[in-house]
Amino acid sequence: MKPHAPSLYATRADGTLAFPALAGTMRADVAIIGGGYTGLSAALHLAEAGVDVVLLEAERVGWGASGRNGGQLHSGQRRDQDWLEEHLGLDDARRLWDLAEEAKALVHDLIARHAIACDWRAGLIDTTHRRRLLAGEIAYVDKLRTRYGYDAVEWLDRERLADAIGTGVYHGGRRDRGAGHLDPLKLAEGLARAATKAGARIFEDTRATRLAGTTVHTPQGAVSAETIIVAGNGYLDGIDATIESRVMPIDNYILATAPIGAGRPGGLIPGGEAVSDTRFVVYYFR
Repeated sequence: MKPHAPSLYATRADGTLAFPALAGTMRADVAIIGGGYTGLSAALHLAEAGVDVVLLEAERVGWGASGRNGGQLHSGQRRDQDWLEEHLGLDDARRLWDLAEEAKALVHDLIARHAIACDWRAGLIDTTHRRRLLAGEIAYVDKLRTRYGYDAVEWLDRERLADAIGTGVYHGGRRDRGAGHLDPLKLAEGLARAATKAGARIFEDTRATRLAGTTVHTPQGAVSAETIIVAGNGYLDGIDATIESRVMPIDNYILATAPIGAGRPGGLIPGGEAVSDTRFVVYYFR
């Protein structure tokens, strides 16, 4: 069995979780390319609805960004509600906020319903890295509490923030008790187990090489299906030129240290929250 790319998450992965490689041809109602969150969630929900599903993963489930990300579950969208209101209007901005809240609720439901042991810890602090951004960030907390009815957020001034995260380098921050963090690879593995239990057929070490009509071809065989879900994200290669033309690589780095007492009195980040900041290319830690 091919090992995961080296990471702290990989050292804590379930070494017994493995799926066979595809051998030969088969049919399904739906074929899914990619075993990250998108593909695994689709496989799970379709299988629970009685749909015959085959999922093909080129490496191992959770191989890409789904198993190697920062593990933070934020509120809202990539753009904040101020930006969304300005560009889309209040109604659509509110719909996107509600969508994000539903997404968080879905994650919690999946973890609870399928007993996924992914080390969930509540709490996330968004810090302000420039003094000139303070007024807007403070007003944003008020907007979330009043206009969006989201009372899980509070503002931390510089002193309270320093106590919360162990550094005075930031000017203030927004504590969000409705957000949090988890082990991303364990979440992916839990989704894979749940999907299999529901009846989905998962194949690892099975790279989709091309689509021909309603058939997904691989070096080991092929899957024909009425519907094909392309969920390979940045790892698509030769599958869909339209998607690939809109993908660009970025570098992302995470450093793991020995335990530093997070989540315990006297330790760094005594409340156990995850932390991110207002940079466009975000700094984040936990």
